[in-house]
Amino acid sequence: MTEHDFYLDRRALVTGGLGFIGSNLAVRLARLGAQVTVVDSCVPGCGASDSNLEGVHHLVRVIRANIADTAEFERELAQADIVFNLAGEISHSRSMEDPLRDLELNTVAQLKFLSAACALRRGVRVVYAGTRQVYGPAAELPVGEDVLINPTDFNGVHKRAAELYHQMLTRMGKLDGVVLRLTNVYGPRLGLHAHGQGFLSVFLRRLLDGDGIEIFGDGAQLRDPIYSEDVVEAFLLAGMARELPHRIFNVGGPETLSVAAIAGIMRDEIAPETAVRCRPFPPDHLAFDIGSYSSDTSRIRRDLGWQPRTGFRAGIRETVRWFAGVSTSR
Repeated sequence: MTEHDFYLDRRALVTGGLGFIGSNLAVRLARLGAQVTVVDSCVPGCGASDSNLEGVHHLVRVIRANIADTAEFERELAQADIVFNLAGEISHSRSMEDPLRDLELNTVAQLKFLSAACALRRGVRVVYAGTRQVYGPAAELPVGEDVLINPTDFNGVHKRAAELYHQMLTRMGKLDGVVLRLTNVYGPRLGLHAHGQGFLSVFLRRLLDGDGIEIFGDGAQLRDPIYSEDVVEAFLLAGMARELPHRIFNVGGPETLSVAAIAGIMRDEIAPETAVRCRPFPPDHLAFDIGSYSSDTSRIRRDLGWQPRTGFRAGIRETVRWFAGVSTSR
């Protein structure tokens, strides 16, 4: 069955659907013919923007509500055929500055939302946006799903708790949950001016503004950045899959690159005249840095038939092209 055949007229609820990844997913679902409802609290600093649904506003219903306030979208949740759960805070640094805020957004709100889902739409498929931050520092690369969980910041701890809610309720037969642990995501609709959206957002914003890039550390740290379109594909496949021998999947990019190499590619593609410099880690950031990371994606390749298709240089070109188009249209 094709994605269009599966999602055509299917009622899809997307939490956090005005944010970066959520909006990319909502746009794709709408274009596949799904009946899409977005629930987003538009918490300041989390990257939500109505402009992210440009071109599909007439196809998507938007409900501005915290996912904890399920009375605001009770009917939509009760009728949902599938839930894509991307609501929450992603900033590691902000979680360290205000752990109670992160707890509320990533754990308490999730528990209230999932409890309502169990009551209103028992057994519904819920695909949750997890994070590779739950792993903490890697003993060896690439990192597989079964390694020791050892997060270094409150965001990782709280996101892990939300994972466990999805897993526990699935074992109890109350939900049909799938967790996707995402690495560093980039692409169209990336929140360039939201706090704590990751180093790729900072690099892209500075280069588009004609400024140089500062790298924390020596730039040798490894990452496997992934293009947003590939991430959306992983969510769609996770939503479609019927037989699932596993419930947690890494979603990582096709290349493992040093942060210095990532910066160099971005500079070459966007602003070749700008400088790339290294500086010591700020102490508060060093405390939760995980060092090098790359994803072992063999499980999701085997179980869901997914693989990343967009190389980093090509993805950055597409990202810059999208932002240029947005700038031109305004």
